[in-house]
Amino acid sequence: MHELSVCLSMLDQVRDIARERDARQVSKIIVQIGPLSGIEPALLAQAFPIASAGTVAEQAELILEHSALRVRCLECDKESETQTNNLLCPACGSNNTQLISGDELMLARVELITGAEETQTPPETTFH
Repeated sequence: MHELSVCLSMLDQVRDIARERDARQVSKIIVQIGPLSGIEPALLAQAFPIASAGTVAEQAELILEHSALRVRCLECDKESETQTNNLLCPACGSNNTQLISGDELMLARVELITGAEETQTPPETTFH
């Protein structure tokens, strides 16, 4: 299960963010996952409690947001949402498309508790 190693890598980044901002605890971690990221969201969610045990993020809520699969047609220049097994342009049917989104695994936001207040930080970090 490579989701555990991905989770450990993500938590290294979260720990660094918390340390930079003198946070005593992480309350929420929001991750964006595309359908072509190679990550199984359910397995990542299962790995999180194991990976976060004993860390500043041990009590954090993990929120997984699913990104849409989007392509740009190189024939008609339209951008469209499409399905995982169908990267054809929905507008003209061309298979000459470029992936715009849907393969990302991104640490979108971390909410921290520093002193007496909670803060949010948008790291926009991609990890693998």
